[in-house]
Amino acid sequence: MPITAQRIPRGRRTRDAAAALPPSQAAGALEPGAFLQDYAAQLQRLCRASASWITPLIAVKDAVVQASRQGRKTVIVGNGGSAAIASHVAVDLTKNARIRAMNFNEADLITCFANDYGYEHWMEKAIECYGEPGDVLIAISSSGRSKNILNACLAARRREFTAVVTLSGLASDNPLRRLGDHNFFVESRAYNLVELTHQFWLLAMVDLIIGKAEYPAKPSGESWNDLGRR
Repeated sequence: MPITAQRIPRGRRTRDAAAALPPSQAAGALEPGAFLQDYAAQLQRLCRASASWITPLIAVKDAVVQASRQGRKTVIVGNGGSAAIASHVAVDLTKNARIRAMNFNEADLITCFANDYGYEHWMEKAIECYGEPGDVLIAISSSGRSKNILNACLAARRREFTAVVTLSGLASDNPLRRLGDHNFFVESRAYNLVELTHQFWLLAMVDLIIGKAEYPAKPSGESWNDLGRR
């Protein structure tokens, strides 16, 4: 079914985020050191203020590992900064966690599908082409209102993905939060803090699969033939 949610223009995003800040910050009254201390405190609060994300993140880890054991993959999608997060996490899952993962960030794929099907639908078409029953979708959108992300979630349902995971922020009533089996929401209207928290959660999941936070950049001792057997 069609999605009617509206994308937020970048300029408006900046204005909305500034409007949500305390007056001292919006006016630029904080000196640089105080600004950075406050910034770090806000990020710490978002990551640690509530443990409500821990149990769902463990469930997502279990879904990703189980899909891999069954020969399926994890697909991660996002726009802009969220696309960069998708690339980072997909690479770390594949190389470090030995979990097959992919994203759709190739310029030729995006421009071809967007040109032929429209930007709002290119991700769903990619899901239809590359997705398989039993896959896992991780959909990242700071606003939770990007039409192509919303349509990707619906396409994953039609393609019988085993799990749909969403990460969003800004407004608590965003439509993406209603589309996942596990829906992670950052209670902030600051775009970069939302994105940093999303990245923290997803990279924490990668390290949870591995079982430790410190390991060499070049894994050794496990054959690539063990991919998906964790």
